[in-house]
Amino acid sequence: MGKGGENYKQYRDEDITSKLNIAGFYPLDIMVTGVTGAGKSTTLNAIFEKDVADEGNGVDPQTMTVDSYYLSDRRLRLWDTPGLGDGIKADAIHSKKIIDLLHKSYGESVRYGFIDLVLVILEGGSRDLGTTYKLLNEVIIPNVQADRILIAINQCDMGLKGKGWIPAANKPSEELLKQLDEKVISIQERVYNETAVWIEEPIYFSALYNFNIYQLLDLIIDNIPKERRRFLQKSFWDFKNM
Repeated sequence: MGKGGENYKQYRDEDITSKLNIAGFYPLDIMVTGVTGAGKSTTLNAIFEKDVADEGNGVDPQTMTVDSYYLSDRRLRLWDTPGLGDGIKADAIHSKKIIDLLHKSYGESVRYGFIDLVLVILEGGSRDLGTTYKLLNEVIIPNVQADRILIAINQCDMGLKGKGWIPAANKPSEELLKQLDEKVISIQERVYNETAVWIEEPIYFSALYNFNIYQLLDLIIDNIPKERRRFLQKSFWDFKNM
């Protein structure tokens, strides 16, 4: 249950309603993506406080299709997408599914993107984020505006090889907090250095231990766009396949 007794599905309902009224559309469609093993499905299960998405075991991928789940009385719709990192052939197939969803549109005189926000889940216990940066640089950033890209670091309990987590307090140690804060800055800077795109400051959480789930929801709610998403003209995928 939440800070004031509310559950995650009712968290900041008035703020969500107000922001979407200003934007002039609903539901808010959020793509949830990341590499295999980052914990996308586990994150969705934590938010909904029940098993809505199949969870993988280790690096065994579970999400092979694109599924959606509603939150906040159907005002928010989260789309669980296949993860990257399962081999060149599988990654090409999954990348196309993600790009196809980002290119899905509606409207007649003006075409708007169906997906309003992209939430990229990172694996907090991994030092090798090469596949994640490939996902960001080649699939996400070329196909959606930078201010609609959010990054959240899951499995923050696994930093320092799991030794920095305090089970009795269900929170990170001071040493782990320092490492996580440094990782947030490092991710922002690396994305900027590789793409010249400055992303919103990432947050960290643990879906397994139900830690900082409210901060994850705040990241989404605070960044609800004020208008519909207009299409970008060309994507990396378009040029790659010319």
